[in-house]
Amino acid sequence: MKKFWSIIGLCLMLVILVAPVALAEEAAPAAPTIDSGDTAFVLISSALVLLMTPGLAFFYGGMVRTKNVLSVIMQSFFIVALISVQWVLWGYSLAFGTDVNGLIGGLNFLGLNGVGFDPVNATATIPHLAFMIFQAMFAVITPALITGAFAERMKFPAFVVFTLIWATIIYDPVAHWVWGGGWLASLGVLDFAGGTVVHILSGVSGLVIALMLGKRKGHGSEAMLPHHLPMTVLGASLLWFGWFGFNSGSALAANGLAAMAFVTTNTAAASATLSWVAVEWFHHGKPTVLGAASGAVAGLVAVTPAAGFVSPLSSVIIGLLAGVICYVSVGIVKAKLGYDDALDAFGVHGVGGTFGALATGLFASKEINPAGADGLFFGNPDQFVTQLIGVVASWAIAVIGTYIIIKVIGLFMKIRADEDQEVQGLDITEHGERSYAEDFLTGSTAIPFATLAQPSTKSTEVSLNS
Repeated sequence: MKKFWSIIGLCLMLVILVAPVALAEEAAPAAPTIDSGDTAFVLISSALVLLMTPGLAFFYGGMVRTKNVLSVIMQSFFIVALISVQWVLWGYSLAFGTDVNGLIGGLNFLGLNGVGFDPVNATATIPHLAFMIFQAMFAVITPALITGAFAERMKFPAFVVFTLIWATIIYDPVAHWVWGGGWLASLGVLDFAGGTVVHILSGVSGLVIALMLGKRKGHGSEAMLPHHLPMTVLGASLLWFGWFGFNSGSALAANGLAAMAFVTTNTAAASATLSWVAVEWFHHGKPTVLGAASGAVAGLVAVTPAAGFVSPLSSVIIGLLAGVICYVSVGIVKAKLGYDDALDAFGVHGVGGTFGALATGLFASKEINPAGADGLFFGNPDQFVTQLIGVVASWAIAVIGTYIIIKVIGLFMKIRADEDQEVQGLDITEHGERSYAEDFLTGSTAIPFATLAQPSTKSTEVSLNS
């Protein structure tokens, strides 16, 4: 009997010793699984970002003359189709395929080969397909932003060729550098939702094209005032609405970080609206609706790279500064230099994106996002230097790459519309359609900030073979 109880006691001891090991094995991290809430959130965010491109079409469409409304809207709408297909065939692979020397993604995802229902990586809770389509919407809107710089003067065939080449050799590689495991990511550049990848690339490229094509006929006259400001405000409102998907969705999960990005996005947009209107009011004596809409977009642009790394109070400062900086760029500097960035793609996106990327290096905090880094104001000056490197690299590829693309395209086709076509308007000459009845009023009595100062007479045109 004594021997029996000894055996029982020994068994109990073994159970006590082995049980924690077994429980530990059971509690070991399981392979990542798909979370339905996170997946739904990212898909809804993708739809919101998609809405931004038609919103941009309205935002830009209201600022041009009636004879060019459809051409501007067509450019944004057509890009949705063109880049969606390019992204599936090769764009996604170049941006997020297996890293090749930190410069470009491999070809392993061509045609979405291997992009399916499984999580995109070892820590993700969304299908690879969900991540792919979310990123596709960023690839769509980026070249659409450029169209504001060359509005009313680029021929449609040249626009199509330019967009396809630009997306392939400029956007896709830089997306890989920053988000796909490339050299800027390894360096530690922070870009939560696209300050470098989206806004610097589009804004700076737009400036290059505007300089190369030269000014529109009649540039600086009152005949070029926005024809429909309510349409522009509608577009700005859609952009503000869609931007929540743009920034919050970049958390790739329905979590606290997404909520923080949502709050900082809205706060910066509101702050920039206030500061833009205030400085415009002081400078010109009247606050304009166009200024309020532009200020909101400037704040959204500036907070984009910082949205998931900064606090709400920091986003107030970023927004207030963005409104002032972008207003000065659009309302003062552009007028003095005299270049024809038709709808201020550079003044808002190029300048705002540059400021936002640098501001991330100032205000980022690991208390907000442990996966990020502390910025200069939180004891880490190296992060500001890192952000500066990311900005310089983005500017360099945008300037050099865009110049080369335009020059090469100019060898094979006309890029700029003829003077007669420009006078008639691109709606008729390029698309054979009218946006309004012929007796519709073609002007506006509202004088926007961008046309109040007399532009310089110094020519900024660069001759093209076209």
